[in-house]
Amino acid sequence: MELHIAQIIALLVTGVGVGFASGLLGVGGCFIMVPVQYWALKSIGVDPTIAIRVAFGTNLLVVLPTALSGSITHHKKGAVIWKAGVVLGITGAIGAFAGGFIASHLPGNVLTVAFGVAVILGALRMLTARPPQIIEEPSESLAAYILWGFPLGIISGIIGIGGGVLMVPIMVFFLKFKMHQAVGTSTALMIFTAIGGSLSFLINGLGVQGLPAYSTGYLNWLQWILLAGCSVPMAIVGAKTAHRLPAKQLKYIFILVMFYMGLKMIGLFSWLNLPI
Repeated sequence: MELHIAQIIALLVTGVGVGFASGLLGVGGCFIMVPVQYWALKSIGVDPTIAIRVAFGTNLLVVLPTALSGSITHHKKGAVIWKAGVVLGITGAIGAFAGGFIASHLPGNVLTVAFGVAVILGALRMLTARPPQIIEEPSESLAAYILWGFPLGIISGIIGIGGGVLMVPIMVFFLKFKMHQAVGTSTALMIFTAIGGSLSFLINGLGVQGLPAYSTGYLNWLQWILLAGCSVPMAIVGAKTAHRLPAKQLKYIFILVMFYMGLKMIGLFSWLNLPI
């Protein structure tokens, strides 16, 4: 089971979008990347349960270099709070490893719906919660970082995301980060959650039958090259663009894309026979 030219082109274009979204919004681009990978694998005959696990695992692996390049750019702009990024990242990585194990034993339809619901809930939180008037400095509580990092890491591993989609709202509304600080710091913490989660998907997928060509466990190296090769340079462009946009505009771009991809993964558009 190998990818055809149509799937390869779709993945290259997705890589460009993922990189830009990662740098712009402080997320791994999972809400763009996972659905496209899932479609590409199913279209060449991969079992849907295997396809969603490979999409999750490979997505986390792509997040790693993308987050690295994005965090460097945000750091140069002074938008990364490294204490928070490292502590949230390490605790999140431990949680993501556990989450990857759980995901490797759940049915595919459960994973796709869980992914969609998580993204939509994150978008709703961003849309409905009243943005606080942040006058104090961001929280420096190690206990708070650990208490948020570990459970959100588990969720990240289960649904194959770097964690930015979940952590940006948490940092803004609970840890009192300014929007640009939340975006910048989330790119740093995703370095750690991506390592923990992708390693778990690799180990738990070893020996599984029906994997697509060029896979090690639930990591597919061809898809990784296609996606990461485009996403890494575009993350730098996205990060630079983020610092030219007002925080309010940045937030609404974030919410709009999250709603669309969440509803798509749940299957709402297919149920309504909408070609989007």
